[in-house]
Amino acid sequence: MPQNLDAVAVRAWCRLALDALGRAREEIDSINVYPVADGDTGTNLYLTVESASQAVDAAFTGHEPALPSLAETVRAMAHGALIGARGNSGTILSQLLRGMAQVIGGEGQSGSEADHVEGRVLERALRQAAESAYQAVAHPVEGTVLTVATAAADAATGTEGDCGAVARAAYEGACAALDATPGQLAVLGRAGVVDAGGRGLVAVLGALTGALSGETVVSKSAAAHPAHPKGSVHAHARVEAVECEDAPGDEGSPAFEVIYLLEADDAAVTRLRARLDRLGDSLVVVGGDGLWNVHVHVDDAGAAVEAGVEAGRPHRIRITHFGADDAHTTVQPPRERTQRAIVAVVPGEGLAGLYSEAGATTVPARVGEPPASGELVDAIRRAHAREVVLLPNDAELRHTAAAAAEQARTEGVRVALIPTRSAVQGIAALAVHEPDRRFDEDVVAMTSAAGATRYGELAVAERQSWTMAGICQAGDVLGLIDGDVAVIGSEVARTAVSVLDRMLSAGGEMVTLVLGESVPDTVAEHLEKHVREAYLAVDTVVYRGGRQAALLLIGVE
Repeated sequence: MPQNLDAVAVRAWCRLALDALGRAREEIDSINVYPVADGDTGTNLYLTVESASQAVDAAFTGHEPALPSLAETVRAMAHGALIGARGNSGTILSQLLRGMAQVIGGEGQSGSEADHVEGRVLERALRQAAESAYQAVAHPVEGTVLTVATAAADAATGTEGDCGAVARAAYEGACAALDATPGQLAVLGRAGVVDAGGRGLVAVLGALTGALSGETVVSKSAAAHPAHPKGSVHAHARVEAVECEDAPGDEGSPAFEVIYLLEADDAAVTRLRARLDRLGDSLVVVGGDGLWNVHVHVDDAGAAVEAGVEAGRPHRIRITHFGADDAHTTVQPPRERTQRAIVAVVPGEGLAGLYSEAGATTVPARVGEPPASGELVDAIRRAHAREVVLLPNDAELRHTAAAAAEQARTEGVRVALIPTRSAVQGIAALAVHEPDRRFDEDVVAMTSAAGATRYGELAVAERQSWTMAGICQAGDVLGLIDGDVAVIGSEVARTAVSVLDRMLSAGGEMVTLVLGESVPDTVAEHLEKHVREAYLAVDTVVYRGGRQAALLLIGVE
């Protein structure tokens, strides 16, 4: 069956790209030496794709129960990337996606409402992406993401086959070009790394290949591919040890990064480009149709913003200082803060109240709508503390939470991320939290308590499916332990007892039960009685999760 690109595949692409960048974020940050060694390329790419993915999800939600057209979907993706673009790399990636959308969306062409496109259209889209990205950069440099994008387009051109074959060819071409970047850009060669932005693009193209083929494509790490004449490229080489003319703080390097969205016409943007090019470097202006994303490195941040005011209406202005001690610290007026705070993602109003009573700043986890990194960053800001312990309480939020923590650190907040996978692990961590302890000691104690808490959950199967416990049918009650289905039952109480027995077989001193809104109190009473009679030394505590909570959460400490 031909693998063609449609709206569903674009949505899958965004989600897979976000996951791939989440997994590669730290690696990409660690090899970021160009144009400024500020160690945030992976984070910026993640945040940019996160915004694109959210825009695509919103397009789908707005058309339910129908599907958005392919044109609407790719335009939403490009618009989301544009308004959420972060840093030099994210800004260029947003233009790459915009270039693809211009072709796939069929702007000004017939067939713009087609439900899918074939391989030849994807070929043209990749070419338009590379060319538009080059045009957006004031002074293109080879050995960067631009080179990788062009190589992907070159490799895809003339491919015989469907979109899956074209995407695979583009991905392979990008991988080869990425490995060659240390020989094209001296700063990369001296550091022994590939281009960070190019590495991110390889992850995005790998995700496109996976979305079209249904296969898992693991982006090739530069660590596994010899690419430097002196030896293999080390993907995790620390940039702090690199001495190069582009390092922040060196004489002659711009002091500030300025980014803003700008509403302006084409003529005004042309004048703006010329003015900003005289003010600084790393100038990238992307967008069109009256909305632009402007990125530049300058010594006079005020002049860069003033130029935007003269060109049109700038907003979402972000000014970052490349400091000597912290290469990417957001400029903001000093504010008096509390010393330490807890920020936690919690499912259900009942748990939100419980966490709040314990002094935590909470972020709601709505069913089917996981919080974005921006929501977590906003919560960290609301906490108004010098030190923050972040509890994601969901294994699926690990990349989102890591990106939020990284962003908060650029704003001067010391953030420790404890990888809690369930709200009951967060409760255990909160129970041992002592704000008067040293930060590191407090984090270690909370991490230990969370790690010592096994977690279970009851959910209702939505469809027939294979599980580790066998085949379930729609409507079955599933008992999960540490994220895997362990029990398949027909009744909540009996299934919960089976899950409890399995969890307590390894020992335990405390059972925590969190009941969803639809679960009656009699279930809790039944479970408490079972624990009391079968496990004499084990205590039980029960909480109400309220609306939006899981059917039943179980914690065993």
